[in-house]
Amino acid sequence: MTGRFPIEDVTPSVSCGRYPAKAVVGELVPVSAVSYREGHDALGVNVVWRGPDGESEPFTRMRPGEPGLDQWHGVIRPDRVGRWTFTVEAFDDPYRTWRNAVVKKIGAGQGLEDLANDLAEGAEVLDLATKIVPSGDEERVRDAAAALRDDQRSLFARVSPALDLEELLWHHPVRQLVTTTRSYAIWVDRKRALYSAWYEFFPRSEGAEIGPESTPIKHGTFATAAGRIPAVAGMGFNVLYLPPIHPIGKINRKGRNNTLVARPEDVGSPWAIGSDEGGHDAIHPQLGTLDDFRAFIATAEEHGLEVAMDLALQAAPDHPWVKSNPEFFTRRADGTIAYAENPPKKYQDIYPINWDNDYKALREEVYRVVMHWVGNGIKIFRVDNPHTKAMNFWQWLIAKVKETNPEVLFLAEAFTRPAVMNGLGKVGFTQSYTYFTWRTTAWEMRQYMEQLLTTIDWMRPNFWPNTPDILHESLQNGGPPMFKIRAVLASMLTPSWGMYSGYELFEHVPRPGAEEYIDNEKFELKPRDWAHAERTGRSLAPYITRLNQVRDENPALHWLRNLRFHDIDNDALMCFSKRDPDTGNTVLVVVTFDSTSVQWGNTVLNMPELGLDWHDRFTVVDQITGATYEWGQHNAVRIDPYVEPAHVFVIQPAS
Repeated sequence: MTGRFPIEDVTPSVSCGRYPAKAVVGELVPVSAVSYREGHDALGVNVVWRGPDGESEPFTRMRPGEPGLDQWHGVIRPDRVGRWTFTVEAFDDPYRTWRNAVVKKIGAGQGLEDLANDLAEGAEVLDLATKIVPSGDEERVRDAAAALRDDQRSLFARVSPALDLEELLWHHPVRQLVTTTRSYAIWVDRKRALYSAWYEFFPRSEGAEIGPESTPIKHGTFATAAGRIPAVAGMGFNVLYLPPIHPIGKINRKGRNNTLVARPEDVGSPWAIGSDEGGHDAIHPQLGTLDDFRAFIATAEEHGLEVAMDLALQAAPDHPWVKSNPEFFTRRADGTIAYAENPPKKYQDIYPINWDNDYKALREEVYRVVMHWVGNGIKIFRVDNPHTKAMNFWQWLIAKVKETNPEVLFLAEAFTRPAVMNGLGKVGFTQSYTYFTWRTTAWEMRQYMEQLLTTIDWMRPNFWPNTPDILHESLQNGGPPMFKIRAVLASMLTPSWGMYSGYELFEHVPRPGAEEYIDNEKFELKPRDWAHAERTGRSLAPYITRLNQVRDENPALHWLRNLRFHDIDNDALMCFSKRDPDTGNTVLVVVTFDSTSVQWGNTVLNMPELGLDWHDRFTVVDQITGATYEWGQHNAVRIDPYVEPAHVFVIQPAS
């Protein structure tokens, strides 16, 4: 205990305040605490918060929660990027103590003679309040104090003006015996950190040409890849993620489908970074020059897209670091450098980094590389396998970058143990890949989302239905309806989602016995005929476009804290909603997890979560089909996945 009153269980607090919590500009951030006092006098609790400049904002009064639990709740809304701090204060509130007592005594039948001391004590409290309230309210408070002292008035006339000050003195209280907690931190990012739609493509495949056996004939460049940008922007994406764009190792280069021996013409994996043509600060010469890359970024920006760059801290055997900094790697007993292994898989084309030989030199070199790309216009990094690198390195690097460039964002591609994924979020990663891909039933997905909501103060999810590495069985066998289902789930459940190119073409053929694509684009050029697919109606692009339009048009979908689930009596269906507290915009989704059969269900909606009373009737408009329905708490729903696998409703405001 640090003062007169106990204050416990303050949130948001990440690992007991060891790390900053996360928020974005404009987000409503709930703050809570448990605080109590002896006896029956009134306790007040408030939040004092300070912006990145250290200046205090007007304090926010916290309101009590469920009776008897001594919980207090408030909401703050940061409006700038940077490191914010807050403290919780508990205080003796003499006005509320006085008011509660007087109301009870009058209700018990006590008169002027019984309340003489109470009236005098109330006037003294109001004398203190005149020094606290805004200048425009001073006269009102002074008049109420005078009324309490005027023995020519009736009891009602003396007390009423003071009792009517309840709202004013809630927001401008007389505070005595103030107790303050330690300071807690919140790192506030720009809104793109929470709300984003990512699209991944390989620039080398755009404008490429191949012959039999996928033999490269023409390599794509930044100039040819720029031709794909309008279509990506047209689908409503706002982040364009590129796999590594650096020179690719020539020693131990992998061939098609990850074969150990490459043909002379094979292009190799972009994640095998570095050759005699350069390392992490260089560009693959077949893609173009640094000026070409800058022009590509400028074209993306003209179309409303930010370019996200891959940060893969590993090296090919012929990376310049192998000669200049051999201490960055691990030597085996026979003197050779250890390559990456994940038995039975071997990655002879990649050398992992050793974080313990010369940590200071390594971290300074990586910082130099990151700032090189920041200086060339990159403000988002998708980090490859961060869970295989030292945690203290990420904590240092992300904080160091944000010292001068607080707008830079980092997405963790970490499919690993929950504690490690959460740890990466705590040390500073802006967003994280998740286990979304492997949650394939309504029950699993609801349970997982409820789990993610408990970690929102430090880990923001980004849902991807596919990646170059991951083609889940549900997409392999679920048919076109499953592609719609997974896109609806990814784009509606979380504010950030992404997809790898080819998803809109329903690409679903796996390498036998594996959860990844056959003829994987990681190892070969893969040009696609986008125009033919759209002309023949074999593209999901119009559907993806509509989902992203719905996201942009409905502010309820820009947040995660507002996700709520509603009961439905069919295990194949899931029902959830999001409501924006500022506009009242409310989205209600009913989606099937069954891509082959018609499913019926009956909803039991939590009406207050929709901003409605329990017996209200309301209109919903399906944002995919345009159909309109009249709904209430209980509704029958029929979903045919071959027609539409989901209802994405917007609730219409009452006329």
